[in-house]
Amino acid sequence: MPLLDAMPRVAVLVVGEAMLDSYLHGSSSRLAREAPVPIVAVERRTDVPGGAANTAVNARALGARVTFLSVVGDDTEGVALCGALAASEVDASHVLVESGRRTLAKHRVLAGSQMLLRYDVGSTHHVARPIETALIERLTALFATHDALVISDYAYGILTPRVIAALGACQAQTPRVIVTDSKRLSAYRDIGVTAAKPNYEEALRLLGPRAARRTADRAAIIERYGARLLDVTGARIAAVTLDTDGALFFTRDGAPYRTYARPADHCRAAGAGDTFASALALALAAGGDVAASAEIASAAAAIVVDKDGTATCTLPELRATLSGSDKLAPDVSTLLGRLEARRRAGQRIVLTNGCFDILHSGHITYLNAAKALGDVLVVGLNTDAGVRRLKGASRPINPLEDRAQVLAGLSSVDHVIAFDEETPAELARAVRPHLFVKGGDYTIDRMPEAAVVRAHGGEVRILPFVRDRSTTSVIERVRGRAGVA
Repeated sequence: MPLLDAMPRVAVLVVGEAMLDSYLHGSSSRLAREAPVPIVAVERRTDVPGGAANTAVNARALGARVTFLSVVGDDTEGVALCGALAASEVDASHVLVESGRRTLAKHRVLAGSQMLLRYDVGSTHHVARPIETALIERLTALFATHDALVISDYAYGILTPRVIAALGACQAQTPRVIVTDSKRLSAYRDIGVTAAKPNYEEALRLLGPRAARRTADRAAIIERYGARLLDVTGARIAAVTLDTDGALFFTRDGAPYRTYARPADHCRAAGAGDTFASALALALAAGGDVAASAEIASAAAAIVVDKDGTATCTLPELRATLSGSDKLAPDVSTLLGRLEARRRAGQRIVLTNGCFDILHSGHITYLNAAKALGDVLVVGLNTDAGVRRLKGASRPINPLEDRAQVLAGLSSVDHVIAFDEETPAELARAVRPHLFVKGGDYTIDRMPEAAVVRAHGGEVRILPFVRDRSTTSVIERVRGRAGVA
C-alpha cells in the first residue's frame, strides 16, 4: 500500500501531557485482615509511556520521525517516563522538567490478568510561567520542521491559552496537518485544525443538550450532527470514535464516512485513542484522503484493542491487517464455515457482488451503505474471466487478487469470495443472506438471484450509485488525459 510506504517519511511533532502508565503485576490468594480487600503479592513492575507520550510512541512504532514536546516533574515517575520513552526510541530531549511538579502517572495493580485497582497521581495545574515560555519557544522552533502535529490534551495544564495561541500563530505562518485529541476541542477552533478527534462522550458534550439520546444507536445519533461538530471544532475533518461501533468521519463536503470495528474477544487495552490519533495524522500528512486515512487509523486502533495494557501498533502489523488476508475466503465452504458462528449469534448477513475493478468513492459509499443494513457484509467478486465476459476484452484493469485485497482492506467489508458464474445466483443460494443488495439501475425482475434470495426468506434491496462515479468514467478520464499528454 503506497500510503503505508510513505508514512515513515513523515516527521511528526507530538505536544501534550506525558503520563507514566505503571503496571504492578502479581498474584492474590487471600484477603487482608484490616479490610475485605485482596492482598496482591507484587512480582514485577512494568513502566510504559502513556497519554501524549503513548501517542508519540505509537507514531514512532509506525515508522515516523517523532519529536515529543511535554513537561514532567523532577521526580521518580518523570525519570521512569523518560527512560520508557528512550526504550521506545522516542527522543526525550524536548521533555521539559519543572521543579516541584509531580509527573502524571496511572498505577494499575493486577492479580493475574485481573486489574483490581488504579490510582492516579500528578499535578494538573498550569505549568509555571518560565516553563510555559520555554515550551512556546521550543514549539515555535520545531513547528515548521515537521509535516504534522498531534495535540494530545488532557486539560492537565500544559496546553495553556498562551501555548494554544502560539500554535495558531505557527499554523497561520506555515500550515501543517494538525490532529487534535483533546478534552476541550473547542479551545482549538481558531487555530486551523485539520482533524479533531472526539470520542462519543466528548462529542455529546460538544454538541450540548441538542444531542439528546433518543436511541441506543450511537452512530445514528452522531451522524445527525456532523456539520455542528465541524463548526464547534473548526476542523476540516471531525473523526468521532465509537469504540465497538467503529468511527464516523465528517467533512465539509460529502457524505460521512464510517469505519467498522472488528469483534474482539476481550478489551483490556489502554490508549487506543492515542494510536488512532497518531495513525490518522501520519496518513493525512502522507497524502491520504479521508477514506484511506480513516481505514488506517481505525485498523491501527483495532490492533491495539486486541492487546493487553498500554500498547502500540507497528507498521508490519498494520500492513498485515490492511491486506485483509483473513477476509479472503478461498472457497464457498470456507466462507460458510466463517459465517455460521455469525448466523448462530443472530447477526444479519448482507451479500452484494460486483467487479470492483478500480475502487472509487462511489464504490466506497455504496459498500458503506450496504454494511449499514446489517452486521456482516459479504462481497462476491467476479473473476477476471467473468469481468471480461461482462465488460469486454480490455477489462479488468486490475487482476482478481489485487481487487480482492483492496476490498478486504475496507473495514466495511467482512468477507470477500470470488465467483465465476454469469450471475451470483449460486453464491446467494449457498450463503442464504438475510439481505441481498445491488447498486445501479438494476430492477429486481432483471436479477435471477432475487428469486433465490427470496426463496429462503431473504430480502432484496436496490441502492443507487453515486452520481458521476463509475469505473468506466474513471478509465475514460485517464485515457483522455493520456491522449492529451
